[in-house]
Amino acid sequence: MAAVTTLPAAFVANTVLTADQMNNLRGAFRVLQVVSGTTSTNVSSSTATMVDTGLTATITPSSSSSQILVFANHPGSQKSNGSVNNALLLKLFRGSTLLAFNNSIGAGNGAAAELIFSTSFVYLDSPATTSATTYKTQFSNAVASAVVNVQYVSIPSNIILMEISA
Repeated sequence: MAAVTTLPAAFVANTVLTADQMNNLRGAFRVLQVVSGTTSTNVSSSTATMVDTGLTATITPSSSSSQILVFANHPGSQKSNGSVNNALLLKLFRGSTLLAFNNSIGAGNGAAAELIFSTSFVYLDSPATTSATTYKTQFSNAVASAVVNVQYVSIPSNIILMEISA
C-alpha cells in the first residue's frame, strides 16, 4: 500500500501557497506517461498450457518509485459449446512475474453452451525499476476440454499502462 501523502507542517490551513509549495504538490500522484497496446488476432486453446494472447505493452518508468496502473480488457473472450466444464483462465504478467488472474471464466453455466464475454484487469503495480517493462496477458482452457478463444471473431483486446508518480 502506498504511503499517505500529507501536507508538510509549513503548510497552514487557509493560507495561500507559494509557487514552490504548489510545484511540490503537483509532482505527487501525477500521470507521467501513458502507453497502450491492442490486438485483434484470434488465439485459441484447448489445453491447460498457458498461451500468449498477443496483448502486450512496454513502458519505461522515469523513476523507480513510480507505480504502473494497468488496465487490460479482453471483450471478445469465448468458450465453445464443446463441454459443460469448458472455462477460460486469464493471467496478467509483468515480464515473467504473475500479477493477477481470472479463474474459470465461463465455467459452471450448467450447459455445453457457447458463451462470449468480457474479462479484464485493473492492477496497480510497483515494478521498482527504470528499465523497459513489458506487461502481457496469457490464457488457457482451465479444464482442458473443448476450446476457448480470445479476440474471438477479431474483437480487439486493449491494454493501457499509466505511470503514476510517487
